[in-house]
Amino acid sequence: MAEKRGHRMKSYWDEEASVYDDAPDHGLSDPGIRDRWASLLRELLPSAGRVLDIGCGTGSLSVLAAEQGHEVLGLDSSSEMLRRAKQKAASANLKIDFIQGDAGAPPTSLGSFDAILGRHILWAVPDRATTLRRWAELLVDSGRLVMIEGFWSTGVGLRKKHVLSALPPNMLALRSFSISGERALWGRAVTDERFVVLAVRSGDQ
Repeated sequence: MAEKRGHRMKSYWDEEASVYDDAPDHGLSDPGIRDRWASLLRELLPSAGRVLDIGCGTGSLSVLAAEQGHEVLGLDSSSEMLRRAKQKAASANLKIDFIQGDAGAPPTSLGSFDAILGRHILWAVPDRATTLRRWAELLVDSGRLVMIEGFWSTGVGLRKKHVLSALPPNMLALRSFSISGERALWGRAVTDERFVVLAVRSGDQ
């Protein structure tokens, strides 16, 4: 069943890839929106280090992180998303590695990271507690987990309290705050719940 669900999700995102960047916060074609996302990443990511952009989609945030000096690995289940991400990185003259894989169960062979960045991905995995434990295993001590999530007016997504409650014992929530009112991030006014949770790996417990 899990394999069938994974295949359906991959097929869905393969089909969505051609229009994914049409959303202002995905394509970041507007300079003002792009600058605000870059500013948010500078605020949340460490000053340097290795970053895993998990569920990277077409690679917009991967590009921003790489431009800020990070060594970035982008992971996504969709081959079409990754194809576009590679094109985006090449157009920006950036060296970013992209690999295909399950964001809910990333292989430990990826190594360790100073930060894991996920935007609108945790809501889509079947078992968020298990997924968060797996993500924590990929972080170095004091490594950061940056989750940008939301609960949309369509009734899908996650509430902030559900993300916080699913954090494993070795992940300490440092900050959690709303970004719903940030029109500069979305290119329009939004009324649904959108938020950031920043957690740090505090050692195995």
